[in-house]
Amino acid sequence: MPDPYESPNPVRPAGASESSDGTVATLSSAHSPTAPAEPRAATAEVATARSLLATAWLRIRRSRIAVAALVVVALMVLFAVLAPVLVAVEGSDPFTSRTGPEFLDDYATPGLPLSYYRYPSAEHWLGLEPGLGRDIFARMAYGARISLTIALLSTLVSVVLGTVLGAAAGYFGGRTDMVISRVMDLFPAFPHLLLVLSLTPIMQSRLRGTALDSGSLVPIASLVIILGFFGWAYLARVVRGQVLSIRQQEFVEAAQAYGASHRSIILRQIIPNVMGVVLVYATMMIPTNITAEAALSFLGVGVKDPTPSWGQMLNAAQSGNWYLSDPWFLAVPAGALVITVLAFNLLGDAVRDALDPKSSRG
Repeated sequence: MPDPYESPNPVRPAGASESSDGTVATLSSAHSPTAPAEPRAATAEVATARSLLATAWLRIRRSRIAVAALVVVALMVLFAVLAPVLVAVEGSDPFTSRTGPEFLDDYATPGLPLSYYRYPSAEHWLGLEPGLGRDIFARMAYGARISLTIALLSTLVSVVLGTVLGAAAGYFGGRTDMVISRVMDLFPAFPHLLLVLSLTPIMQSRLRGTALDSGSLVPIASLVIILGFFGWAYLARVVRGQVLSIRQQEFVEAAQAYGASHRSIILRQIIPNVMGVVLVYATMMIPTNITAEAALSFLGVGVKDPTPSWGQMLNAAQSGNWYLSDPWFLAVPAGALVITVLAFNLLGDAVRDALDPKSSRG
């Protein structure tokens, strides 16, 4: 006799089938709510396992401004690296003077390039400079090598000094921290520009007669040493603050308990964990050093003629008042300097935002 309380049409779960004996079998499917979400779990696991650098690169790629800045920086670096090739293709060099009447004006404005050579042409891609008639494109290409080399090497000096000293101050503490911190506090107390202006000629005279006294290496080496030495204090302060928190982490204590030396802990445990901050600082320091080199060369204490650099070209345009009659000669190095510094600054901002763990982007 059927149960009076049993429903005549029982509700079967979705995907269920009735066997010959009346039992109901439930068929699991990928679309069933009760099915295990293996693809979602795998996707979440992959997203979680993404490294910080991979996440930063993804965030940079998603920013149009960052990609544009990266392209400009890459083109400027290629322009500097391939300077000999590009100049050879143009068929000129940065040192040959062209002072004949077929190149420069001898009447209305003596020394001013003729109208055909004053602006870009097939023979001289950016024209000739007034006064000496040297090729502007060749001097811009080799000037990019000088400016970027000084900026990159001085940034490297600052990064090495700031990272090592900041890590040592934060890790050892005590008297070591006190001495390094007082030195870091001492640097901002002096006028930076006046010190650089006064010490650069002294450094150049000290380098005379050494292995660097060859061609234009003396002014380049002096600028690298001066700019690098005065740029490490801020980074060291930032690294010290990071290390103060990192040294309390379990992996550092485990390395100490294992018997690792202080040098090994600093180089293998501490410094790799502050490389994000160091990378951000380096990308922001490069345009600062480019501007500093241009300013020093413009003021006459940096790279000097005939060695080409963008700051020296600005100095040449100003010293002879050529910018009044030939503004193109001033606009070319000034425009390249502005574009390069702006691109590096935008790239530095993008790297800082991409490496920020609190950022919600990406």
